[in-house]
Amino acid sequence: MAKRKRKKNRLLMPEAATEAMNVFKYEMATELGMNPAYEKGYWGNLASREGGAVGGQTVRRMIAEAEESLNQHEGGFKP
Repeated sequence: MAKRKRKKNRLLMPEAATEAMNVFKYEMATELGMNPAYEKGYWGNLASREGGAVGGQTVRRMIAEAEESLNQHEGGFKP
């Protein structure tokens, strides 16, 4: 039986990107008026619906900003 080589864990998202995403996530939660307990880094007190709302708003905002960036830099985004 052949031995398998173990793959080493590798960092998929740099620390700066992780920090930026966390800041973005907290901005969305604040805009949605979430329970301030999330500010301590613990999201376990939030209902699944509230957590999903933060994720959904985050994705919507990221898409809007990407479209705006395309419009400014590449002459337009045509859906």
